[in-house]
Amino acid sequence: MRVQISSGQGPAECGLAVGLFYRQLQKEGRDIRLIQSVRAKGGKGYSSILFETEEDMRELEGSVLWICRSPFRPKHRRKNWFIDVSVLEQLPDTQGDMKLRFETFRSKGKGGQHVNKVETGVRVIHVPTGISVVSTEARSQHMNKKLAMNRLCDILADMELDNRRREKELAWMEHTRLERGNPVRVYEGMDFIRKK
Repeated sequence: MRVQISSGQGPAECGLAVGLFYRQLQKEGRDIRLIQSVRAKGGKGYSSILFETEEDMRELEGSVLWICRSPFRPKHRRKNWFIDVSVLEQLPDTQGDMKLRFETFRSKGKGGQHVNKVETGVRVIHVPTGISVVSTEARSQHMNKKLAMNRLCDILADMELDNRRREKELAWMEHTRLERGNPVRVYEGMDFIRKK
């Protein structure tokens, strides 16, 4: 499961709250692995932190409220700072699982006296996605297998690029979707003490 903590378009105080909340999750003993952290403008806190976990963290999804006077602007009247916690859709890793099934068949076309007698055509099927590629151009099964594998690798590489691009777009959409109010958790003060 991938989780993103985001300051949305909030000020530096929200960026500080993102870092404090991430540290709080670590203190709670949660099994989390940092994937990416983006520093906020001015270097005060984080714009977003993306991490991975095996735990089900959907109970944290929503806004988190931090009640504290601004450490950066002492005369500022506002003291409620919101951050967003989003569980992101994780797209399948097409490169990681290379379970393949090979099928051979008699191909039509070139082959001279052996045409329709020897199974030189090759179909390669990527089992996790169901994508299949066929090659019948070459005269040998070995060469057709190579050609089919090359085509399949190209298709899977393109799919992987598209999946990573979509994941980034989804993370950015969640980053800009901060909802203020109705927090799932409330923290108070610079010590980040949980109140709810």
